[in-house]
Amino acid sequence: MPIRAFILIEASAGKGKEILSILQGLEETVQVDRVTGPFDVICLLESDSLDSLGDLVKKRVHEIPGVKRTMTCLRFGK
Repeated sequence: MPIRAFILIEASAGKGKEILSILQGLEETVQVDRVTGPFDVICLLESDSLDSLGDLVKKRVHEIPGVKRTMTCLRFGK
């Protein structure tokens, strides 16, 4: 069963739309939305393993220009 995680992203001012666009281009992205509140973008990612999910967040999401910080919330059960 694939692992799904919600990635909550705080963006630099004016970077939310660009971050959303880049995340939409990742094959692991299930859904991505801009939101209001303490975070600016929420992305639902799906991966085959916890290790590959961690690498994806560390090496792909954190490297997007304008990403200030993230919080990863793993989904469990159905």
